[in-house]
Amino acid sequence: MHWIDRSRSLPWNRSLSTRSVLVVMKGISSAMAITATGMLALNSNAEPVHYPSKCKLPLVKDKPLVNTIHLKDLMKCAQDLEDIAYATTARNRVHGSEGHKGTVQYLKDTIEGLGDYYKVELQEFTTEVTLASANEFSAGGVAFDTDSFEFGNNGTWTDLPLVNVANLGCEPEDVPDSVAGNVALIGRGDCTFVQKIENAGAKGAVAAMIYNNLDAGVAAGTLGGVNDLIPLGGLTRADGLALAERIEAGEMITSSGTYWAYVTQATSHNVIATSKYGDPDNVLFLGAHSDSVDKGPGINDNGSGSCGILTVAKALAKYRTNAQVKFAWWTAEEEGLLGAEHFVNTSTAEDLSKIRLYLNFDMIASPNYYLGIYDGDGSRYNLSGPPGSDVAEYLFEDFFAARNLTTFGAEFNGRSDYGPFLDAGVPCSGLDTGADGIKTEEEAAIYGGIAGETYDQNYHSAADNVTNLALFPFEINAKAIAHVVATYARSWEGFPARLPPNSTAVARRHLHPRSSGVPKRHSCGVNELLEY
Repeated sequence: MHWIDRSRSLPWNRSLSTRSVLVVMKGISSAMAITATGMLALNSNAEPVHYPSKCKLPLVKDKPLVNTIHLKDLMKCAQDLEDIAYATTARNRVHGSEGHKGTVQYLKDTIEGLGDYYKVELQEFTTEVTLASANEFSAGGVAFDTDSFEFGNNGTWTDLPLVNVANLGCEPEDVPDSVAGNVALIGRGDCTFVQKIENAGAKGAVAAMIYNNLDAGVAAGTLGGVNDLIPLGGLTRADGLALAERIEAGEMITSSGTYWAYVTQATSHNVIATSKYGDPDNVLFLGAHSDSVDKGPGINDNGSGSCGILTVAKALAKYRTNAQVKFAWWTAEEEGLLGAEHFVNTSTAEDLSKIRLYLNFDMIASPNYYLGIYDGDGSRYNLSGPPGSDVAEYLFEDFFAARNLTTFGAEFNGRSDYGPFLDAGVPCSGLDTGADGIKTEEEAAIYGGIAGETYDQNYHSAADNVTNLALFPFEINAKAIAHVVATYARSWEGFPARLPPNSTAVARRHLHPRSSGVPKRHSCGVNELLEY
């Protein structure tokens, strides 16, 4: 899961004196190649056109903006979000809940309290959402860690045998007839969750348990919408394999389970704040999701990203900018990136083409953290972004390297709110401190923490609260956000221009054939229908 390769070639457009201090060095993506039909691929060094701005304010500069980002402000915001969640009976901030409505109001009031610097819009969005859930599973009289799947159906069973399903259950013939009236035990991989449990249900299984195919916590995800499939629960890889081996050896293992969720239509809002000053044809866009899962207040996932960009937005209001800067706090990320997807789907191609760069921040204070930067040039995971994704990645790398901090490339897989922007051809970048992936020995030696445990042991749980935030990555990541904002809000020099909206250029592409064994590091909000 953690392919560590920190030897990178020197990009053609970076000075040796700058790049030589990088702990993580990356080669330039071939996506940066300039063709004769794309003479706009790089900006010239000409003086930029200046658009209306707060003339009495100083032009934004890197160090002053970075130095106004303080941990106390980040923590106050995090505490405010926790207080909003805990003031409700559900103690969460799920899309459509009272906790999320309070979050939306808090963000709106905070931004509007800055005066007339930003225009604030609330974009309404309605979708099916799980407002509450509960689950438990035992086998052979032993309770196991488990989780439910988004839009999994309610069900309870007692003392029913587990039955192994062959070959990951992707074909009807993989499911034995003996599963009828019993519980199917299925490995994750190769096909969708829906395919697996459709096959098991067709043979008469009353429920299914899917165990992970990686050492990355309990299997979980979404079925993509309301359905009439059999109840489904998740197990860790180790627990699933151990149970499967015992069954294969001839032991009959009876199981009991309860999976319950309250799913309903709910409405909430994306909060979008756009600076009234700067060039509206060259937009720097920052986003983070503002909702949580139903199990807890979601203060790392994703109060940390929400507070990171809110703190930067507040600091930026003291400066004028040459680029227009836009901030968004997305709803319904946990249901499958739906708030961000709604924004992209309802935007015109022309408006999307004005976004020079979208930056996403989802979980930037994980307690067992690593420092990750989205792998926009594809040098680690063979999946690149649109031109400019790599350039933004290098800018983040420079910031951390100048402070002698090691960073790793995070897989650029679109599994958070930047996914819809990537699919629309918008250059993207961002930061990540890990979710349910497993920390390596090498990472523990660099950052401290516990190797062999997940990056956030409180991921999607009631313990994802203020007391479990890692303070160092919270602050340094927020300062890194401010650094990139100060750079591009001042000048796009050296950053590729967007292709015209009618361009047929591929938005995302594999640089090399990708091994099916490449793991997913972060699963927050992913639509597992596509991820298996």
